[in-house]
Amino acid sequence: MGTLLLDRLLADPPAFLSRFPSPSFVVDEGKLRRNAAILDSVQRRTGAKILLALKGFAMWDVFPLLSRALEGCQGPLYGCCASSPDEARLAREMFGGEVHAFAAGYSENDMLALVRDVDHLVFNSFAQWRRFRETVRTSPRGATIACGLRVNPEHSEGAVPIYDPCSPGSRLGIRLSAFEEEERQGRLEEALEGVSGLHFHTLCEQGADALSRTLDVFEEKFGRFLTGMRWVNFGGGHHITREDYDLDLLCTCIARVRDRYGVQVYLEPGEAVALNAGILISTVLDVVNADMPVAILDTSAAAHMPDVLEMPYRPPVIGPEGLENASGPEASGSNASGATWACRLTGKSCLAGDTIGEYTFARPLVLGDRLAFLDMAIYSMVKTTTFNGLRLPSIARYNPDTDEIRLVKQFGYNDFKNRLS
Repeated sequence: MGTLLLDRLLADPPAFLSRFPSPSFVVDEGKLRRNAAILDSVQRRTGAKILLALKGFAMWDVFPLLSRALEGCQGPLYGCCASSPDEARLAREMFGGEVHAFAAGYSENDMLALVRDVDHLVFNSFAQWRRFRETVRTSPRGATIACGLRVNPEHSEGAVPIYDPCSPGSRLGIRLSAFEEEERQGRLEEALEGVSGLHFHTLCEQGADALSRTLDVFEEKFGRFLTGMRWVNFGGGHHITREDYDLDLLCTCIARVRDRYGVQVYLEPGEAVALNAGILISTVLDVVNADMPVAILDTSAAAHMPDVLEMPYRPPVIGPEGLENASGPEASGSNASGATWACRLTGKSCLAGDTIGEYTFARPLVLGDRLAFLDMAIYSMVKTTTFNGLRLPSIARYNPDTDEIRLVKQFGYNDFKNRLS
């Protein structure tokens, strides 16, 4: 299927990185197509419908590569899932296809906006569903909107609490006890009137084995409520395009639910669509000594890659001599290539903790060296801020088959000014 951005980058890092502005996000069209082909293979084998989760990747300039709904496009995805009215509108305007939405809570204004754009609307509680179902029913598109409930199987698979939807005390999803209380009060039939599907989400960057375990619990607790329903949404967090992902097990899981309950299965991975499909290019501004060499970059963990601080994790880096930190986030001392010059990479904001991590390089970094942080298309791009007035990284597309670069967007003062008052 052709070369990839990473292949071109590793062949001559300084020459390749010098072709782009710094800082900038660069999205690999070739990798997007490869990921899309894997996702489509799952759909073809199972009849499942896969949606793009905009919370993970919302670069609408590449939607024509992914959408099967846009005119003249043959992408694999059936639509998008949104977490807000603005995401839903972007999906409707720029992606087409089905638009699904879920939020922990909706306001009146949210609902009035959402019913204009969504095809599926998922509620986080019986109270929210009761509050808004008449609004949905009487809206101009009400007859076409499928409404569902998000359930919480109370089964944790996530390793990081901040990203675990089923952690103790989670506000996300309706628990079995709430269904049972509706039954005790004789209200369950009324509560489920108009509900055509259930949604659950337990995963974060995980494999099909975690999904299989989740399904055991989901069916035990909520399977009986699926009678007469039309669809089930397996949520996100599925690392379907990761090299070691068990596609056969995923297809078995989908077929199991599809056949047992006669429902349409949806999945809404964010990361899998653009996994390993983008880099963040940065430049060394200075190197100071603070117990060890500290390289100050023209980007920022706090403003441009906040998951580095939130998760936390340490992204792989390609430096002037190639891939650094090759032995992973826990590496210390030399990396796999024998590099021994250790330093701390940091951002240029005033936040004292604006630190990306410690790395080893084949030689000392100097002013002007370019670095590339890997796997930066997902979540990093959608979470950027202008903290400290730092300009957002430029956005570019790269076609490795033709070696073509297209600069999609550059940001300036007005982007900072216009988000304030």
